Amino acid sequence: MNSVTDNLPPDARDKLLETASTIMREGDQVDISLSELSLRAGLNSALVKYYFGNKAGLMKALLDRDMQAIVHSVEALMAKDMEPTEKLRRHLSAMVDTYYDTPYLNRLLMRLVRDSDPEEAQRIADEYLTPLQKAYDRLIAEGVKAGAFRKIDPQMFYFIATGAADRFFSARLVLKHCYDQDSLTESLRDRYREHVIDFVMAGILADG
Repeated sequence: MNSVTDNLPPDARDKLLETASTIMREGDQVDISLSELSLRAGLNSALVKYYFGNKAGLMKALLDRDMQAIVHSVEALMAKDMEPTEKLRRHLSAMVDTYYDTPYLNRLLMRLVRDSDPEEAQRIADEYLTPLQKAYDRLIAEGVKAGAFRKIDPQMFYFIATGAADRFFSARLVLKHCYDQDSLTESLRDRYREHVIDFVMAGILADG
């Protein structure tokens, strides 16, 4: 039997992914050291090769884990019998919470799309970006039809909404040097969530 895989805990693969996520979240980065990963997870770094092939495979698996959760959440929200305005408020709230928990996510997504071969880049787009884009198309169409939203470009709205939710949590150095704020606290997240929802909703709601 391979000594690397002897007496493995049943959650070893998940532990590697969660530890990698924690390292990137705490370090405000989109890369990891395998030696640090091994030390903090308490697992042999050779398990990265065993489970994921290499570090790039680990990064892809982490993206899959995080993005699948987002897509499933959006699909579940879209299926609810709920007013478009309430759906959008809940979605914006969930986006802010997601980027607070995984501030590296959008940067990791863009990095893997850029660095992967065309087939893998297309897979990422097809599985994660296209479903979100279609959800925005549908949600905005529902809101316009109900008279709740004004007619806007869903593509541009996607970039505005995701950019607003993501930017705050990927700009920790700005917080540190301009606002003397070293950490992203829950109270700061809650304040930002309120501002994002207020500003985005003010831009899309129909007059009156």
